[in-house]
Amino acid sequence: MRRRWRSRVACERGSFTAELAAGLPALMLLLVAGLTAVNAVGARVACVDAAREAALAAARGESGTVAGARYAPEGAEVSVTVVGDRVTATVRAPVRALGARLPRLVVSGEAVAAVEPGAPGPVP
Repeated sequence: MRRRWRSRVACERGSFTAELAAGLPALMLLLVAGLTAVNAVGARVACVDAAREAALAAARGESGTVAGARYAPEGAEVSVTVVGDRVTATVRAPVRALGARLPRLVVSGEAVAAVEPGAPGPVP
C-alpha cells in the first residue's frame, strides 16, 4: 500500500506548476479586462456629469462647451446643440485599455435641458 502511494505522488509531481503556467495567462487577461471595464464605467459617469453641466449651462445662457469641458475627462469632445427650446449636450471620451496594443474604447454621455424662461438665449 505504501509503495502505491509513493508512486502516485511521484506521478503527480509538478502538476500544480503546469496547471498554474497554463491558467495564469487567462487569469491575467481577466484582470486586464476587469480593470479596463472599471475604467470605462468611471469615464462614462464623468461623461454623463459633464454633459449634464454643459446642457444646464447652455440652457441658462452660458457657454455650454466651456462648462462641459471643465467636468469632462481628459481628451473628451463636448458638443452642444440647440433645437427649439431644448439644449442637448453630448460628451464623448476615449478610454485607454490597460494594454498597449488593444484598441481604445469610446464612451459617451448625453443630457437634455429645457431653455430657461427669461434667459438671454442658449449658447452652445
